Order: sequence, then C-alpha cells, then structure tokens
Amino acid sequence: MEVRDAVDSDAEALAAIADAPTRAMRRLIRDRTVRVATDDAGADPNVDAPAADTPILGFVGFDVRDGVVHVTRLGGTEDATRRLLEEPLRFASVEGLPVEVLVVEDEPALRAAVKHAGFERVGDGPRFDGYPTIRYRLTETT
Repeated sequence: MEVRDAVDSDAEALAAIADAPTRAMRRLIRDRTVRVATDDAGADPNVDAPAADTPILGFVGFDVRDGVVHVTRLGGTEDATRRLLEEPLRFASVEGLPVEVLVVEDEPALRAAVKHAGFERVGDGPRFDGYPTIRYRLTETT
C-alpha cells in the first residue's frame, strides 16, 4: 500500500468510495489536505504508473480549525483507513495538536479503525446527511 496526496483526477474514485458526488470530492481535494492509499501490489518500482491505473483503496481528508486537527472525511478498506489515519496523527504530533474525527454510527469498520488508532469516544456528533455520528478525540498524538 502506498499513500500519496490526492489530485483532481482522483475525485471520481473518492466519490465512489464515499458514495458522494464527484463535485463534492473535487472540492474536498482542493480545500483540505487529502491523502489516498493506493494498491501498489505488482507495481514496478522503476516505472511511474499514472494515478488512474492504480486502484485507490481509501482516503482521508483533514484540516486544522481552532487548534484541533479535524478528520473531515475517511473511507475505504479497513487496512487503508487504519494506515490513512496515521497521516493526520503524524501532522498533529508535529504541531502538538489534538485530533477529532466524526464517524457515522452505522459504519463499524471506520469505528474500529478509529478505536485501533487510540481515539476515545467523547460523545455524540452532529447528524450527517440525516445519520447520527459519534465524536472521537485523541489528545496524545506522540
């Protein structure tokens, strides 16, 4: 698995993973820090493969507001989401900031990935597209 910055041409694949409009994913890529996990199995390390030829396994979008790193979108395979959560955690560790993530209640794989990364449930979050969310926070990012 390889992790890289998302580019505009990734928007359609991210939309499929997130079950969201491509336009919304393109806006996410432009407005936030977005990293994608790709399947590098069988890739020739001596050849730069075009992004469109490498399947995207997952993505994470995050930004900083009010002294907190907020994971604004997360999706993909369980392995990919676990690996991708390392990206905002690494950034938060360098900056000395806590991290928060909202997970829709009926997404057990994402809840498992968040708990695996050490996040603790701190309460209910706002409704997202009509679905209840859970707010998780990680204050120790070292």
